[in-house]
Amino acid sequence: MNGMPECIQTGGEMAGMELLGTVVSIRGSVVDVRFPENLPAVNHALRTGAEGKIVIEVVAHQSADTVRGIALTPTQGLSRGAPVIATGLPLRVPVGKRLLGRMLNVFGAPIDGGESFEGGEWRSIHQPPLPLARRSAKMEMFETGIKAIDLLSPLERGGKAGMFGGAGVGKTVVIAELIHNMAGRYQGVSLFCGIGERCREAEETYREMLESGVLERAVLMFGQMNEAPGARFRVGHAALTIAEYFRDEEKQDVLLLIDNIFRFIQAGTEVSGLMGRIPSRVGYQPTLATELAELEERISSSRTGAITSVQAVYVPADDFTDPSASHTFSHLSASVVLSRKRAAQGFYPAIDPLASNSKMLNPAVVGDRHYRVAQDVRRMLAEYEELKDIIAMLGLEELSEMDRRTVNRARRLERFLTQPFFATEQFTGQPGRWVGLEQTLTGCERILADHYADAPENALYMIGTIDEAKLDAGGDKA
Repeated sequence: MNGMPECIQTGGEMAGMELLGTVVSIRGSVVDVRFPENLPAVNHALRTGAEGKIVIEVVAHQSADTVRGIALTPTQGLSRGAPVIATGLPLRVPVGKRLLGRMLNVFGAPIDGGESFEGGEWRSIHQPPLPLARRSAKMEMFETGIKAIDLLSPLERGGKAGMFGGAGVGKTVVIAELIHNMAGRYQGVSLFCGIGERCREAEETYREMLESGVLERAVLMFGQMNEAPGARFRVGHAALTIAEYFRDEEKQDVLLLIDNIFRFIQAGTEVSGLMGRIPSRVGYQPTLATELAELEERISSSRTGAITSVQAVYVPADDFTDPSASHTFSHLSASVVLSRKRAAQGFYPAIDPLASNSKMLNPAVVGDRHYRVAQDVRRMLAEYEELKDIIAMLGLEELSEMDRRTVNRARRLERFLTQPFFATEQFTGQPGRWVGLEQTLTGCERILADHYADAPENALYMIGTIDEAKLDAGGDKA
């Protein structure tokens, strides 16, 4: 071990049997290392460079004495002949309650300026999915307290929901509200995983969570856009290791928010290209389905806790047949679509009620009443959408009496499905509202029954339960 920095020789990750190797080839993030004796196992971590700061993960065995790895850090300054230490362990991250309120990277190192995590329990980021025998097969709704989501695209406890939306439509606000409601109602833990996040987005997310008071029940993990593709590719696995600890050891429900699942696939494409694999359809890696399943199948519920995931999904060129989108859809149980048009109209949260859907919206799961009300609301809003062109050309007066009634109900439903958020209290000055599913269904039923036909539309805008509209509407018009 002559010439090796002392920290590499005695580092905490190198408690296992240490093997000394030599760099024989460097091509960007791809590093080949020769070990004269035993080869380190696939997925094990190697360290090299000044003070061991360059971390490499073994991806393949090239020959009897050479391994190929992907660097998870920049390889600047690394040269052929440089000594390499095999740690004898996979990449690991700290776990436990000490992580609450902290922001860290794929290596488990803090990036919030706080103290580093010394000692305690560390776990490998490579964990097998929960065995089927230990999984909960019960389909159970995850109530969020957000009217539009609970009514039209209910989330599944232990399931995976996709959130579709561009910049500026309120995606981060909905995520912050979900974290607040999770902490307040379920006494659970929220875990935000930023894959390929911009530095600006990471800083804004951290600050908004801090200001809204939800950070103390949350853990943030980022693999930022400027980091090596290997780090972005593994940050999702690292976040899931932390989530699994809270589910299995602390017996808590975990809300896992991933932004953005497309960037995970994109990082995998970069790694695959660096490794020299022949690309598959549309240039994606041939192992796309397997790599996505390795991540998604770890998100599940046990009999004592559940990991419920909400994932932001970018659809390239709005092409839902793109392999990245179609493979992601096969794992999702609910889709929540955020609409820029609704955001421009001031309907927050800007959830598109016609484009959003859920596999949970089934009479056998949510019950006949919920299913019936959701279908009636969606039908009313769809009919209103069809009438908008006629209204724009001829005016409301030209509609039949039945169509006018449809427009009246639909406009009131649109406003009732808006809601003030706890996460935006400091910006709007309006107290947030948690609205239970029962209260949401009752409110929609009353509007559909024309109880508020004579009430001003604004009486239903940005309220919680339907009872809050009575004061402005002059009482129930039944």
